[in-house]
Amino acid sequence: MFFTHFVTSFIVSSFTIAVIMLIKKLFQKQLSAKWQYNLWFLLFIALMLPFISSHLFSFGNNFYLFGVNQSDGISPYTMTTGDQEFGNVNWLQDFSISINRASPAYLNIILALTWIAGILVMAGLTLHAWLKVKNIKRTTSNLKNKEVLVLFEQCKQDLKISRHLIVGESPFVSSPMAFGLLKTYVVFPTHFDEWLSLKDIRYIILHELNHIKYKDIVSNYLIVIYQVVYWFNPLVWLAFREMRMDREIACDMAVLHSLDERCYAEYGNTIIKVVDRASHLKNFALTNQFNGPKQQIKKRIEKIASFTTDSKLLKLKSIAIFMLVGIAVASQAPLVSVMANDHNRYDFTSDRTMHEDLSDYFSGYKGSFVLYDLKADQYRIYNENQSKLRVSPDSTYKIYLALFGLDSNVITRENSSMPWNGIHYPFDSWNKDQNLFKAMQNSVSWYFQDLDKIIQQDKIQAYLNQIGYGNRNLSGGIGQYWLESSLEISPVEQVQLLKAFYTNQFGFKEKNVQTVKDSIRLEEKDGALLSGKTATGTVNKKMINGWFIGYVETKEDVYFFATNIQNEENANGSKAAEITLSILKDKGIYEGG
Repeated sequence: MFFTHFVTSFIVSSFTIAVIMLIKKLFQKQLSAKWQYNLWFLLFIALMLPFISSHLFSFGNNFYLFGVNQSDGISPYTMTTGDQEFGNVNWLQDFSISINRASPAYLNIILALTWIAGILVMAGLTLHAWLKVKNIKRTTSNLKNKEVLVLFEQCKQDLKISRHLIVGESPFVSSPMAFGLLKTYVVFPTHFDEWLSLKDIRYIILHELNHIKYKDIVSNYLIVIYQVVYWFNPLVWLAFREMRMDREIACDMAVLHSLDERCYAEYGNTIIKVVDRASHLKNFALTNQFNGPKQQIKKRIEKIASFTTDSKLLKLKSIAIFMLVGIAVASQAPLVSVMANDHNRYDFTSDRTMHEDLSDYFSGYKGSFVLYDLKADQYRIYNENQSKLRVSPDSTYKIYLALFGLDSNVITRENSSMPWNGIHYPFDSWNKDQNLFKAMQNSVSWYFQDLDKIIQQDKIQAYLNQIGYGNRNLSGGIGQYWLESSLEISPVEQVQLLKAFYTNQFGFKEKNVQTVKDSIRLEEKDGALLSGKTATGTVNKKMINGWFIGYVETKEDVYFFATNIQNEENANGSKAAEITLSILKDKGIYEGG
């Protein structure tokens, strides 16, 4: 879900920024200027974490906050049914409850579109900045002052920079700057040598070359990219403003380390001279300017005035603090993986799988069909992508709720009755006392919701973990999580669970498994027994999700199947059953219907 990723990215970025700023404040005296700047590179790593998860732009059918369905709840007065007879099949009772959603899916898409719109605006501003830099390149002329050119080459040698750099002057520049990834420029204002001494020019060259040496031009581009992506988080903007300031201070300190002590004041005066003569150019985020905002200049001068050479102990402390913060950032990775991964897909691979084109059966629907042949130990799958997609199980989950109720002794085969809750439903079969068999036959949701509440959430969670049911997410609320809410499962998982249920791989009491089997038995024809459960997911009175899962027992084999269909208004369990029975008939597995 996009909303999940959006919130995850906001939390991760904000937390990392808060940690870095807190560490900088608490350990200011134990961190050198270089390592105060280096701390910000950990932010780059943290900002990447939420994007590691796949399906960032998967908007899905629901709108969750970390899996929590934002809904008004279930209204007993807004119900629909996909109830219909399929041929001579009179067992199909496909009732469903409509979920009224206060936050429908389109809000999720609106949020994504807003984010993308912000990116486009920021990209436009970045393009404008790039065009301004391109204009500077176009108007840059080669330096003719030989003394400055010689000085430039000497400074390059002193800093052990061998790559070719373009040095020039431009009328569009009021402050010296460096920029360019492939071709790197160091550009001065026109006639700069008329108001700057050779010493001033040397200090400026050393400053700009240190930016180049430490790849600060690359970090500029990373900052711009992350600001485009994280435009919605003001803390990111604040962090990068601080990072730029720390970068300039770190660069100043690097220059001072290469100078004699008597030159420190001269270097500071050079900065002041440039500030007095030239204004800081705005919207030049892709460049490193020697000049800067007033607050930045003030702090730079203060740091220059109090400069002392870094001791070995300070360097060791700085590295240790950096590593600790790095561990703190890295420790977010598992949490981010959980938060950013909405678990809406099931990772399934099998060498014994055949993929089939059954699209003719699914006309008008997005859907999948999964069939497992127990004897052959083989899967047959239509639409591999959809077969791994997790969606709400709706009433198919009642199979397992019944099993949980029996296992926890809330109900037994002999005593499974529950009194009618007194609410008048539009289905006569619901408005009476129920036992397990009647409730399963008529898909009486209130019966299973009451069963859910009696078993209680902690025990339900333990059962889901025991059998590995889908994403095992109960955050949608007891009695509601399986009705177009937080619990989701894929067609492949439905088939795998049915097989495990049928063969009792989970170790439940055989009599309880058999009771559930008897409750979902549908019909027998020509020696083949069909068992299963339909389900319809209805949201805002529109049937968006249809299921039919089950198995066919023949004398020679058992076939497990799951069909899921989806569209915007008429995907229901009856249609899923119709599609399934047609496929089974054409495959010669079951001739009913």
